[in-house]
Amino acid sequence: MPKLDLDAIPQTNATGYPPEYAGAVQGRHYRRLAPASGLTDFGASHVVLEPGAWSAQRHWHEEEDELLVMIEGEGTLVDDSGDTIMFPGDISAFPKGDGNGHVIQNRSDQRCVYVVIGRPASSDCHYPDIDMHLTNGRGFHRKDGSDF
Repeated sequence: MPKLDLDAIPQTNATGYPPEYAGAVQGRHYRRLAPASGLTDFGASHVVLEPGAWSAQRHWHEEEDELLVMIEGEGTLVDDSGDTIMFPGDISAFPKGDGNGHVIQNRSDQRCVYVVIGRPASSDCHYPDIDMHLTNGRGFHRKDGSDF
């Protein structure tokens, strides 16, 4: 497998979140590794969180396992069991459908970098702390089903 040239893979901080929930991820920058490398059975992203940034809103997926490997800096994993500091080399796993909402928050004064691996196709996603739900094929809407 050839070594990936990260600098050749476009980096973005795009989000599909409605404006009221997008602020937390403004300092998140990611590169989609799977399309650049030809992988099709799973997705992977190289993510940089600037100080104060979050990986996402706290969430869990119905049909997507996720695996995260911290590479640089420190991030705080926030899930149903509380806060856990993640250091380089630490790994966290989020089984699909487990209902344990999770997010990485950069509470330090340095950037943190990690790789996250999951499925390339999105699944329904639940956000336990906010009035938002993601339905595969429909996009983001409120928990009562109404659109943003």
